[in-house]
Amino acid sequence: MTYPFLTSATPHCPARLLAQAQGGPPPRVALVNAGHPTPLQGLREAVAAGLAEPILIGDPAKIRAAAADIAWDIAPFRLIDAPHDQAAPAAAALAVKGEADSIMKGQVHTSTFLKGLLPSAMGLRARGDICAHLFHITVPGDDRPLLLTDGALNSAPDVPTRQAALAHAVRLAQALGITRPKAGLLAASEDVTPGIPSTGEAARIAAWATTALPQAIVQGPMALDLILSRHAAEIKGFAGPVPGDADIILVPEITTGNALFKLMCLGMAACAGGIVMGARVPLLLTSRSQEAPDRLASAALGAIVARMGR
Repeated sequence: MTYPFLTSATPHCPARLLAQAQGGPPPRVALVNAGHPTPLQGLREAVAAGLAEPILIGDPAKIRAAAADIAWDIAPFRLIDAPHDQAAPAAAALAVKGEADSIMKGQVHTSTFLKGLLPSAMGLRARGDICAHLFHITVPGDDRPLLLTDGALNSAPDVPTRQAALAHAVRLAQALGITRPKAGLLAASEDVTPGIPSTGEAARIAAWATTALPQAIVQGPMALDLILSRHAAEIKGFAGPVPGDADIILVPEITTGNALFKLMCLGMAACAGGIVMGARVPLLLTSRSQEAPDRLASAALGAIVARMGR
């Protein structure tokens, strides 16, 4: 069975993002569990675009076999032998020693990848630092990005965690050349309703942002139609600069963000680069089912964030 709202179109990494990422020496990218053709192909394209100097971590035999599958000569690159569960900690150790500028997820489950990197004992973040995941989403024919946070890391984020995610998104948006980014805080309704906690929480975050993030324009709570459609906002009498022109969507919890991102990919051929911000180095995080264009976009984001520093 094929659902009629799915597309067979192919995503493309946006040229604008690649141009923004290029320039300067390529970052050293540690690929965790590199022994699979799909992540290797994405990293290969990043190397060709001048966005990565690879460090390949995992089972050397599997890595060489996967490289042979895509006819890629990996002899010039550093290869680190680390069993499946030890690959992410090995990458963290490289970053702590200053030998890796970003860490990319390979053929490994997201939970395994993050558990090997984010505990404060690994040295990539100080206790109390808040990390958040962001998707950089574009559709074919339009290079303007929509930043979506958080759809892959924080499962049920409280208000301070969402505030940190919003701050990371604003910082990334400005690095992408969006001088005063507009953010919509997603909830089920634009009205603060006691029975829907996310509405009141969005209102609190929006109020906080007026002083904490004066470089951004933040509105919320907003239902999805209001964020995406100025026409819908006009019909509902919802005023403001964000409807139909949002650069950032802050979601209330991970299921919403994950579903939105996957629907855009499956239904609109969106390219979705993924990155975790807030650690010592950027963590390039995509779904295992995502293809090379998404991984190339992730590498581009990693190069941009690595230049930004913490």
